[in-house]
Amino acid sequence: MTAAVCAAGLPNLKKLFFYLIVGLLRVFAFLPYSVVARAGALLGAVLYQIPSSRKKIVLVNLALCFPGRSEAHYSALACAHFQHVIRSYVERGIQWFGSERALRKLVEIDSQIDLADPDAPPTIFMGFHFVGIEAGCMLYSMNHPITALYGLMSDRRLSELARTQRGRFGADMVLRSDSARAIIRRLRDGVPVMLAADLDHGIKNSVFVPFFGVQTCTLTSVSRLAKLSGARVVPFVTEVLPNYAGYKLKVFKPLADFPSDCETADARRMNAFLETQIERFPEQYYWVHRRFKSRPLGVVSVY
Repeated sequence: MTAAVCAAGLPNLKKLFFYLIVGLLRVFAFLPYSVVARAGALLGAVLYQIPSSRKKIVLVNLALCFPGRSEAHYSALACAHFQHVIRSYVERGIQWFGSERALRKLVEIDSQIDLADPDAPPTIFMGFHFVGIEAGCMLYSMNHPITALYGLMSDRRLSELARTQRGRFGADMVLRSDSARAIIRRLRDGVPVMLAADLDHGIKNSVFVPFFGVQTCTLTSVSRLAKLSGARVVPFVTEVLPNYAGYKLKVFKPLADFPSDCETADARRMNAFLETQIERFPEQYYWVHRRFKSRPLGVVSVY
């Protein structure tokens, strides 16, 4: 009887949690950005002191990618990362529920290409999972048509909320697992596609190539989509600026001779480019993800 009652109450607890999260995010949307950002950073520093599986994942990732550093170095970098990650969650309030005017004031664009060029070829904007990626993508959608890929979350309500709010300025949100034909059709219709392919989604459609010297399961989707659509591949990153000054969306020139005839070589180029950006602000990359979840045959798990 007790187990049945607990099971019946679980959906209500999840529903209550969802509305609590939404309520807090809506409150954050009305507070000054610097207050929200500082609160998120403080909460991140506190949470770092609590043992957790995510803390372990961060430290393992950092040790693999930056070998030979001191424990104090890893700890300081991991703590700074926790601060940035929790900040990014808290700042969703401004991004999802704040005014367009407020968000425009927070994000500046530094582009090496003409983003408004009417004669631009089909374009894949290749992003990476830095903590500021959402703010940059949303600002881009305020100014230009864009199709953005997204993945499902474990909580259905949060997943639908994220999809709706990320697309509130006109972005066409497409589920990552949907057919590649829909993505190619949009590219051929002249609508750029924004995606990030730097997570470990398993060995299907992936290859093992070095990432900071570690053989890493890396998606080949960018290369394949570019080949099928004839699109150029334009990298972009969004950096969280110091002193709570907001974000900078940096758009680079298209990758030369990309894609090539070798998907493995293309995946390595993608990782190499990402490495150069991580070295600029390593604390802002999503080390909380299990980047090395899939391992080459015969190699033991690192987590």
